[in-house]
Amino acid sequence: MSKRRSIILSVTVEGLTQAETARLYGVTRGWVSKLMAQYRAEGDAAFEAKSRRPLTSPNETPAETVDTILELRRTLTKQGLDAGPETIAWHLAEHHGIEVSPATIRRRLITAGLIQPEPRKRPKSSYIRFQADVPNEMWQTDMTHVRLVDDTDVEVLTWLDDHSRFVLNVTAHDVVNTSVVVRSFRETAGQHGYPASVLSDNGMYYTARFARGGRSGLNRFETLLTELGIDQKHSRPNHPTTCGKVERFQQTMKKWLRARPPAATLEDLQTLLDEFVGHYNQHRPHASHGRKTPATIYTRRPKAKPNKDATIDYRIRRDRVDNYGKVTLRYNSHLYKIGIGREHSGIAITMFIADRNIRIIATTTGELIRKLELDPTRTYQPTGKPRNPRT
Repeated sequence: MSKRRSIILSVTVEGLTQAETARLYGVTRGWVSKLMAQYRAEGDAAFEAKSRRPLTSPNETPAETVDTILELRRTLTKQGLDAGPETIAWHLAEHHGIEVSPATIRRRLITAGLIQPEPRKRPKSSYIRFQADVPNEMWQTDMTHVRLVDDTDVEVLTWLDDHSRFVLNVTAHDVVNTSVVVRSFRETAGQHGYPASVLSDNGMYYTARFARGGRSGLNRFETLLTELGIDQKHSRPNHPTTCGKVERFQQTMKKWLRARPPAATLEDLQTLLDEFVGHYNQHRPHASHGRKTPATIYTRRPKAKPNKDATIDYRIRRDRVDNYGKVTLRYNSHLYKIGIGREHSGIAITMFIADRNIRIIATTTGELIRKLELDPTRTYQPTGKPRNPRT
């Protein structure tokens, strides 16, 4: 039995006075008097408290706006595009002239059963976030896999500007290797200029530093960046979040592709990729830039350029002369053999390399045993001594 009912029955049935009832239940005499007046006017309806909800809600979202919100959610989702509350708020303001907060949109989507409430996430402020200050200060690049309609695996290579999230180039290939990376990089730079730095993972098509224990020298892509004075950066092994911007883009791209029939050929896939890149750069608002498009941000500031002073590959390599009197060196993705002489077989050597200028020192004695400029046209760099010298 509710307290309101007990108070009213104490007066009407037990015959207690309003003052006695107030003392019995620990309430004010005025409230008891108010309950009795309500009982005389409404009868048994006074036993239950009335809702305090106002009869009208001037700030309630109009039904037409709610319908537009739900329709935008369904349309964007069907197209494989972002359909979160912030994106819907942007579309409402940009295309319908309606201002609704993302929090209100989220509540409406939950009420309609279109999204599920989630536990409170880690605050964004707790993440360490880096962003280049100007366009072309750093490009991010990565490769991902997409399947054609016949389940053929295709590799997709992406170049993305770190500052603006502007997608510079996305191309589909049967296989991505160092030659593809170099060619794609040159084509992208031909359209947008060379960057000051490039960030990638440790794929063999980006770097040879993990090949053969890290003693394989530079591949063609690394050599090209060195020649252009472009700083090359890599994510730590097993830390993909370092290249998070390009990987997040690839997730968005794949979601968009899944909303469409799979491509039948490599050319068909490239057509779809070009269509998505145009939409992503020119029409899709980005949350990290106040809902502005990547193209707007990329063209807003002057672009960074490579450091022309850093054009020489300086490195040191330690090795041992083989039984035939030779050592090996990788340069521009090619392996070269350098003649030292059989008389030095088995000794430990240290190679001081400045691009193609090489000095070879006997590690234990410090003796200079060979100095040369590498000839890229010859796989074997001879010693210059006669093969069979006569005594």
